[in-house]
Amino acid sequence: MDILFKYFPALTSLQKEQFAQLKSIYTDWNSKINVISRKDLDSFYLHHVLHSLAIAQFVNFIPGTRIIDVGTGGGFPGIPLSIFFPETQFTLLDSIAKKIKVVQAVSDALELKNTSAVQSRSEDFKGRYDFIVSRAVTNLPDFVRQTRHLITSKSSNAIANGILYLKGGDISEETAPFKKKVFIASISDWFDEPFFETKKLVHLTL
Repeated sequence: MDILFKYFPALTSLQKEQFAQLKSIYTDWNSKINVISRKDLDSFYLHHVLHSLAIAQFVNFIPGTRIIDVGTGGGFPGIPLSIFFPETQFTLLDSIAKKIKVVQAVSDALELKNTSAVQSRSEDFKGRYDFIVSRAVTNLPDFVRQTRHLITSKSSNAIANGILYLKGGDISEETAPFKKKVFIASISDWFDEPFFETKKLVHLTL
């Protein structure tokens, strides 16, 4: 938990309280429905919460921004981002019902008013959003094909609307088809823990 204060010292008292509750809520639900590996649960705030908040180091979403987290799994990066940006609207999407059950339960426990959890395949889902966020659910070209219909073209934030994709390792082959439409940031530029050495944030405009 202290690692969040290291990089985000200006969290409000409510945000601190919500982040503090996260691990116990996930630990309880994980004993019923396995959405986080035991190893990752031991490093919960580093591997899941701080990793999700790398997006908050890249862009400060303006109030009213609409974001969809595609393939949210247990709620990452969507849940930490929805705590961090309480005036931004988040839809957390996954095709697996038990994962959405956990996401909804976490959202309810934290009383998040800006978050909705939906079970659907992204290809079948209708809606228009400023940004799609995701943690490496598939290779990037396939992800773009499955989700690009969800992006609205009119941008209001400091960066252009598009996809914000968290992924590790060598992603040069995946990003090659997009050339000038892609910007790749190294998360290690923001967070100095070894876990982030190979982690990237991809911003792709469509």
